[in-house]
Parts: sequence; C-alpha cells; structure tokens
Amino acid sequence: MRTAALRATAFALAFAAAFAAGVASAATTSEVEALIKQRAPNALAQAQALVDAEESNARAWTLLARAQLMQGEPADAVESAEQAVELAPNDAQAQLWLGNSLGVRIGEVNMLRQVAMAPDLRDAFEAAVRLDPGLFDARTALIQYYLRAPEAMGGGTAKAKVQVAEIAKRNAVRGHLAQAMLDRAAKDDAAYRRSIDAAVAAAPQLPASDIDVRSAVVGNLVAQQRYADARDFARAWSQAFPTQAAPQYQLGRIAAISGEALDEGGAALKRYLDAGLSRGENDPRDGFAWWRLGQIQAKQGDTAAARASLQAALRLEPDNAEVKKALDAL
Repeated sequence: MRTAALRATAFALAFAAAFAAGVASAATTSEVEALIKQRAPNALAQAQALVDAEESNARAWTLLARAQLMQGEPADAVESAEQAVELAPNDAQAQLWLGNSLGVRIGEVNMLRQVAMAPDLRDAFEAAVRLDPGLFDARTALIQYYLRAPEAMGGGTAKAKVQVAEIAKRNAVRGHLAQAMLDRAAKDDAAYRRSIDAAVAAAPQLPASDIDVRSAVVGNLVAQQRYADARDFARAWSQAFPTQAAPQYQLGRIAAISGEALDEGGAALKRYLDAGLSRGENDPRDGFAWWRLGQIQAKQGDTAAARASLQAALRLEPDNAEVKKALDAL
C-alpha cells in the first residue's frame, strides 16, 4: 500500500511539473500576435495554447479567431470571436474580428442563414467603429454592407457615404479607395477611374505596414483591366519593400489574369512560395499562389508543370472550385 501511494504521489508530482512547464512555455499574447502577423505555421497551435492557459483573456480569444481565419476555419473563428466579445463587449478588436469572422462565414452558408447572420455582422462592425473611430477595416466593411444590404436590413448609400467621408478625413489613400467603392457601385466608370488614379498618386506616402491598402490598389487596377498600370504599381512596391512577399503575389496574379508578362509573374510566385520573404497576416495562402502559378504555366503551354502546381493547390485548398476547374481544363 505504501509503495502504491508513493508511486501515485510521484506520478502526481511529475504530472504537475509537466503541466507547469507547459504553461510556463506558452507564448504571450504579443508573441502569438507576432506569429499571426508573420503567418507562422505554428500560430494556430500557439493561439490555442494561449486560450487553454488563459480562458478568461478576451484578447487571447480574439487572437485565436484571427489564427483560425488565417487557416481557413471561419466557423471556429466565429465561435472564438463570440467568446471574446462575451468577455469584453467594449473591446473594439474583439468586435472587429467577430465581424470579420462572420463576413467570411456568411459566404459558406445558405441564403436563409445569410439573412439571419447579416445583422450580427453589421452590429459587430458598427460597435467596432463606435469603440474605435480609427478602425479603417471596420469602416470599409460597413461600406460594403451598406451598399449591398437593403434598407430594411440597415443598408443604404447614404450610410455608406458617411463612412467614406470619415475614412477620407483620416487617410487620403484609403479615402480614395472608399470613394472608389461608391463609384463602382454606382457604375460610374469615369469616377471610378479618377478615384483609383488618385489612390495611386497618393500611395507613396503609405507606410510599409499598409500591405492590404496597396493590395487593394492593385486589385482595383486589375478590375479596371489596367494590367500595365497594375504591374507598374506592383513593381514599384516590390522595389520599395523588397523583403515583402505581397507584391510578388500581386505580380503573379496580374500575369495569371492578364496573360501578360508570364515569365515575370511565374518567377514572382515562386519567390512568394519561398520561405525567405516576409508574409503579412492577410497575404493569400500558399494554395492560391500554386493556383495562380498553375494558370501561368498552362498559358505558357507547360501542361505537366501546370498540373503539378494545380494539384499542389488542390491539396492545400481542396474545396476551391476554381482550382478544380483549371485542372479539368488541362
């Protein structure tokens, strides 16, 4: 009996020591956020470990939602963000990431569920803006919502214009991009072009961290089929910030869509897929880069390489219908 008791005590002490070591080695909120921003492979595991260690920490739940979104798990992200908001309803970041999570999740559900979820999405972004008027992402998301939703669901162009004006007061480039959203919704092509030209002209003042804003400029130029202008913008971006991965992806995307500068685009995507460049939190996942590379290789007539790239994309993004379509077309 005494021997058994001693063994049980030893086991308990060993378990406690192991548990304490695990807690001690858990990453801090700042460290987890840095991993997410870098799109580190272990970001989700570290975010989950942080929540396990600090279940009442709203910021930890928000970080978990961000990591889950980054890994393409919006349903889980919604649950994590809801927990963050429950713990800290006056936290702007918690509200922002609840809105972001709902925004991705809503694209995966049927129409009835979309209608049911839309007010929660709107409320989250409106709360985020109310709590932090400088949250551009929340204001931009609200513009999209107001332009798409009927008045009965809280939409309307007048509300969108208010958000555009608030953004323009705070940031010139973002203001031009926000105005472009209005112009595009109004099908005013001339005004839309002027807004994007103004954004391009003002872009050099952007700090290095505004990766998403630069990506939005490129995206709008591509939408206008101004491929040469988009390529010039991405090249200048790459030259200004050579360690960033995002401009490499954009050069590849432009080539894949336009069918122009294919060699340059393919080389850029290979650089993007290389681990040597700095990734941003919202940079496209590798599966999308493999898809674009496969598109380029198909346009170059290299069917074998295209098939290999598209198969790599499908392994990473098994539900991507566009990748499946591209494979079937080979």
